[in-house]
Amino acid sequence: MNEKYNVYLVSDSTGETLDRIFLSLKSQFSNFKYEKKEFAFVRTEQQIDKIIKECNQIENSLILYTIVETKLAKYISNKSEEFNLPCFGILGNLILSFSKLLNQKASHEPSGQHALNDQYYERIEAIQFTMNHDDGNLINEVNKADIILLGVSRTSKTPTSIYLANKGFKTSNIPLINEQSLPQALKKNPKMGCVVGLNTEAERLVDLRKNRMNTLKETTNKQYTSLNEIQKEIDNAKKTYKKYGWPSIDVTRKSVEETAASIIKIYEIYNEK
Repeated sequence: MNEKYNVYLVSDSTGETLDRIFLSLKSQFSNFKYEKKEFAFVRTEQQIDKIIKECNQIENSLILYTIVETKLAKYISNKSEEFNLPCFGILGNLILSFSKLLNQKASHEPSGQHALNDQYYERIEAIQFTMNHDDGNLINEVNKADIILLGVSRTSKTPTSIYLANKGFKTSNIPLINEQSLPQALKKNPKMGCVVGLNTEAERLVDLRKNRMNTLKETTNKQYTSLNEIQKEIDNAKKTYKKYGWPSIDVTRKSVEETAASIIKIYEIYNEK
């Protein structure tokens, strides 16, 4: 009977690279049973200590990491060795190391990560759901979403939703025009799902909306690009998030990947409650 491993993916950034490498790695071992937990933006020894402590309390734990800073990378390696925890930096020979750890011979099958398995079909289902629930569509089904994104126009709701869908999360995004634009079911039960609000700086939003209007060759809707009106929209959105107890993220200087990583962390915390 094969053992089940608890895999901890630790990254000092979004974790996207590490996640892709692990996807390729695990495809080499047909009998590798595991549960995965991801830690993004790990940049302090205190964060590593917390991860090591958790790993040490769970059987068959192992750590994969991508940490650029040499001192911190050495710290996680030394701490793992201190507690006798298997720990691998991605620049090491991972396939060989896993072969020894699992006592299995790697298949060396190219593109094995693209197998049409259950996870693949779940991801496709999540993408289909997200596309159908984009921009406030089918809000009567908001309770079926894993993640619900709210935000005023041009706060990257759609690209973030699509990115999350590719990670397997059914995501519904709803434009926040005002509090009345929220689904009644969500107002009655604010904790019915993992709701995350998106914010951005007003000046940045002006530029984004002007570019959008130029693309559409639209010149009549001055209110849509007015700095004062946009600031009011943002302030009202923040008040709405606070009123219903929803966490929010400022996306001004964040990439879609960074925003999504923060949302996934919020989702994990939500599910732990």
